[in-house]
Amino acid sequence: MKVTINGTTEEVAEGLSVADAVKRAGHEGAAFGVAVALNGEVVPRSTWTGAHLSEGDQIEVLVAAQGG
Repeated sequence: MKVTINGTTEEVAEGLSVADAVKRAGHEGAAFGVAVALNGEVVPRSTWTGAHLSEGDQIEVLVAAQGG
């Protein structure tokens, strides 16, 4: 199925979880400072493993940056 992760359309396996998408975006193991939006809605970290993507979903993985 095709989904868009951080603006890039990718072919992924059915049943890809939000947690898997975070890993694909290169943020595996990030304990803090990572937020996810699925189709414009924030996905609570506690649901990343159980939330699965569907055909055409758009996911944005955002990382907080220090500074000002």
